[in-house]
Amino acid sequence: MIKTGNPIISIYTEMTPNPETMKFVANKLLYPGKSIDFQDESSASPSPLAKELFSFPFIKSVFIASNFITLTKTSETEDWDDIIPTIKQFLKDYLENGGVVVNEEEAAKVKQESSNTVSADDNDIVKRVKELLENYVKPAVEMDGGAIQFKSYNDGVVNLMMQGSCSGCPSSMITLKAGIEGMMKRMIPEVKEVVAEAE
Repeated sequence: MIKTGNPIISIYTEMTPNPETMKFVANKLLYPGKSIDFQDESSASPSPLAKELFSFPFIKSVFIASNFITLTKTSETEDWDDIIPTIKQFLKDYLENGGVVVNEEEAAKVKQESSNTVSADDNDIVKRVKELLENYVKPAVEMDGGAIQFKSYNDGVVNLMMQGSCSGCPSSMITLKAGIEGMMKRMIPEVKEVVAEAE
């Protein structure tokens, strides 16, 4: 029997450097060119998909990006192997049935304070920091199921927000200090330090 209408969705998983998170990749664009992070169920109103995922007792946070979802499990949940088949089947069914991933109008109401998009009132240093994040950092951290967003720049200190698998990851501080801070100091001499801000 040939199924017409919505395309067949396939979902595969990728491990991330953070043992508490797993990346679920779809063969469909979920949130093109953007990402959105939900640290708990109360923040998930802009995403019907995130709300449904939080109904699973083992899901702690949900991060949705262009073609993947990074899920963080609760620390009580022993092993990803036990829950991956359930999540994959749920995502496949949800997407094949045309479920809404993110409601754009709702998402616009929720103030996303962090963004790597250069705006007209950014000073020269902030523009350079955001361009560096967008062009060099974003592709690398997305491969690991996360995102790093610009929060602020003040007096030589760049404040970043870790999302998805980067949030709470044991190796994210190494990435932040050895990788991102080192690169920024080399490419933008005004930058003295890079710090992560907790959400």
